[in-house]
Amino acid sequence: MTSTTRPMDVLVPVLRRLGIAVLTVVLASLFVFLAVQALPGDVAQQLLGQNATPEAVQQLRASLGLDRNVWLRYLEWLGGAVHGDFGTSLVSGSPVAPTLFTAFRNSMLIAVPAMLVGVTLSLFLGVVAGVRRGRTTDRVVSVVSLVVMSVPEFMVATVLVLCFAIGLPLFPAVVLRGSDATVGELLPTIWLPITVLTLAMAAYIVRTARSSTIDVMASEFVTTAELKGLPIRRVVWKHALPSALLPTLTVIALNVAWLLGGVVVVENVFNYPGMGKLMLESVYDRDLPTIEAIALLSAVAYVVCNLVADLVALALDPKLRTRQRRTRVRRRSTGSAVTRPSRKAAA
Repeated sequence: MTSTTRPMDVLVPVLRRLGIAVLTVVLASLFVFLAVQALPGDVAQQLLGQNATPEAVQQLRASLGLDRNVWLRYLEWLGGAVHGDFGTSLVSGSPVAPTLFTAFRNSMLIAVPAMLVGVTLSLFLGVVAGVRRGRTTDRVVSVVSLVVMSVPEFMVATVLVLCFAIGLPLFPAVVLRGSDATVGELLPTIWLPITVLTLAMAAYIVRTARSSTIDVMASEFVTTAELKGLPIRRVVWKHALPSALLPTLTVIALNVAWLLGGVVVVENVFNYPGMGKLMLESVYDRDLPTIEAIALLSAVAYVVCNLVADLVALALDPKLRTRQRRTRVRRRSTGSAVTRPSRKAAA
């Protein structure tokens, strides 16, 4: 009779990780808010200029709520952020949320394809290089990944612009429209940024997947599977790959969060109206509500990606499944040992 996993064996670790994720987001929001408030200079003075009277500065501080207790302002800001209200921009005077979500949507147009292609391609190349360690395939994959890791993103972007926007005018070099560009207007311009992001994130994942695959292929359970006469393809994809993915999940989560948070360098090279470009403009204009919103959204992206990686690792971890089976078997054997003497006594 096959043993089944008890719901509590899965539910407790999941709830624990969810609690840690929520606590991390709250602490990150507190750090972001306090760090922005601790920036040198007076926001009201900067908005009004150096020639503003003290009365005008004090009145603007009161209208912005800067004269209130910092903890009350934090609680109000956090409560509004939970409901999607990040305040009003100090530069444009409009709500931050529509501008932020538009920039986030634009970043997703290049982040999601880069994530899907980059993760799939890098895992495949990393596993193939690890299985064929020391062969020509491994050498080629290793050299190419090291070269891509060594070259900065802006250099890769510049080379792609020279080749495919100037030499062969297949794609636009930069985005001419601003943040008000529609999805249809952005589609012809996303291919070069997607290529840069795919190369940038795939190189790190390939190296990690290769190292993990080499370690797993040298383990005892893979050797046992090979001695049993199983085909190498089945050994790799059924036995080795789940264990090789575990160390790679953290690298994948960090790279995906890096994409979701907005890539500053790539978006500015291509003048792409995403999260990275909005962040630089907000820092330059000292637009504190927009900076806080971007930082909080980036923190949530990192926490969610790491939470998903932890849950996937929890599902793939063979040690956890073995530990759960041993616990159930031990409980069953203990129960049997207790019931046997009682039956003899009854006889």
